[in-house]
Amino acid sequence: MGANLLALPAAAATGTSEILFDLFLVLLAAKIGDEIFKRLGQPAIVGEILAGVAIGPSLLGIVEPGEALEVFAELGVIFLLFWVGLETRVSEMQAVGRTALSVGTMGVVLPFAGGIALALALGEEIGTALFLGAALSATSVGITSAVLIELGMIRSRAARTLLGAAIVDDILALILVAVATGVAAEGGLDTTELLVVIGLAVGFVAFFALGGTRLMASRPRLLHQPRFSESPLLPAVILCLGLAAFAAQIGLAAIIGAFLAGLMVAETKEQHPIEDEVAPLYAFFPPFFFALIGIQLDLGTLLDGETLALLAAVTALAALSKLAGAWLGAGRMEPREKRIVAVGMIPRGEVGIIVAGIGTAAGVVGEQLFAVVVAMSILTTLAIPPVLRRLRG
Repeated sequence: MGANLLALPAAAATGTSEILFDLFLVLLAAKIGDEIFKRLGQPAIVGEILAGVAIGPSLLGIVEPGEALEVFAELGVIFLLFWVGLETRVSEMQAVGRTALSVGTMGVVLPFAGGIALALALGEEIGTALFLGAALSATSVGITSAVLIELGMIRSRAARTLLGAAIVDDILALILVAVATGVAAEGGLDTTELLVVIGLAVGFVAFFALGGTRLMASRPRLLHQPRFSESPLLPAVILCLGLAAFAAQIGLAAIIGAFLAGLMVAETKEQHPIEDEVAPLYAFFPPFFFALIGIQLDLGTLLDGETLALLAAVTALAALSKLAGAWLGAGRMEPREKRIVAVGMIPRGEVGIIVAGIGTAAGVVGEQLFAVVVAMSILTTLAIPPVLRRLRG
């Protein structure tokens, strides 16, 4: 009995040391990849993703995806979008609201229809077709945002349009996933449940984007109450994590809550050097997110010709349908801005992977299609940063 009790702390310590070592390796590899690509004049996040591929199961096999790493990666994308929110003002978002709505809507409609058509042409069931359509519809704004920050373009009109379109995109993708899940589970869809999902999503975004920012603008000292904290960082992070958790609870992506928190805190920037205090979080956590994308890629499942052909078809459809939809939605924007917006909407990142994972859990997305969607998400993520850099000129 005594020996067993003594063994428990030792086992826990071993598990903790393994987790810490994995986190150390991932951060070290990501920053090495970051530095190499910066020296080559390429986007740093591409180096971080490829570093994840190198140390992951596909190549060296040093690090496996795990719960602790996934938590750090989730925090990475949350603080990334919180930082993006800090660099944005609601008034700037409202100025591009109509265009963003159009880009977000058209950027979902064409990929969703294309994914359904491809799956049905391949002989898949309607539930599988709906999940493929939803996976192609989703956009990972975290990837594009990181590149725009790196290029110093985050406050440009194109960037504001992209961010607004991404919120619309996320709400529509949420609705599509709800539809696909309902069809997969019951062979049909509960209309009442769908209306509740839509109402919660729209209400959440409207309440915090409008009401929350007005509150902060009217009480800019709210984050610096001496009784709460001597630094505005702590209440700002609490707000960020709280809204991210709230968004996840109602079915939205957590990053939307983080972005809205950043929008709210941005209204107090004139009173506090909040960006200086948040900068270390932005530097530390996001590399885990980008490295995990690379770690999740299993090259072994993509080696046969049939899977590679399917990957090529799905990737081409994902890129072209999103590009065409966003271009059409951008309407009368200046041609260079339209190109940036259309290309910036292409990366699927973690969002496409999450949608495919839900489909796998529902039993309608098989192993081959899941591997294809994951690889497509990573390929669209890797391809776009260099293109955006070139478009900037």
